[in-house]
Amino acid sequence: MNIVVCIKQTPDSAAKVVAENGQVSWGDSPLVMNPWDEYAVEAALTMQEEQGGDVTVISIGEEGVKDALKTGLAMGCSNAFLISDPAMQNADSQAVARVLAAAIQKIENVDIAFFGRQAIDGDMGVTAAQTARVLGWPILSLASSVGAVNGSIRVERNVEEGRQVVEGKLPVAVSVVKDIGDPRYPSFMGIRKANRATIPVWTLADLGIEAPDTNVRWPEIMNPPEHEITNEIVSGDSPDEIATILADKILSEKVL
Repeated sequence: MNIVVCIKQTPDSAAKVVAENGQVSWGDSPLVMNPWDEYAVEAALTMQEEQGGDVTVISIGEEGVKDALKTGLAMGCSNAFLISDPAMQNADSQAVARVLAAAIQKIENVDIAFFGRQAIDGDMGVTAAQTARVLGWPILSLASSVGAVNGSIRVERNVEEGRQVVEGKLPVAVSVVKDIGDPRYPSFMGIRKANRATIPVWTLADLGIEAPDTNVRWPEIMNPPEHEITNEIVSGDSPDEIATILADKILSEKVL
């Protein structure tokens, strides 16, 4: 089975992200593999252990994104590719989906493309579905468990009403949630192998496509307004008196 995992590099989840001079800044915090994508890598490696085959991890970005790809290699992925092109500098999710789809087609004979539920920086959660649409594949989203059976795949999905079991024919795109299983820690040998790995870099020309149109832009980035908050403890001689004082304050502040 030929499996691809699409990942993104993001600031560490503990980073304090702020806007400085119209640009997003996360200070000295490191860039890491998007935590949701670690679950996608775990799902892919588990599938590989059950079905055999290769797991390839891919990402879009600058040279530094190779660190996130090496995390995937250290966890056990077989191959890694970086798509890097200046034309992708301000790409929106639709442009990203078209490039990921082209990369998946270049790898050839891919059975499953795994994605994390969302990226912790953009929090849009649409890349998996948009990539599947470009490829013309089914999208099975919010998967909490995955199993392959005779050229098809069955997943259990988390939905508001409970859980839902759905099936789809391969090839297919799957986005996963945390219930898929805790991501494995990279082994010592895996880390050594990843550090020695040479990760090929593809441009858009290598993928045989032109720069996709970017329709969504961020014309301005700013911090949310700060609100001054004060606390006051209401006291009184009886619960009724406290309730009366509290009600008067709520009405005076026009909360109700």
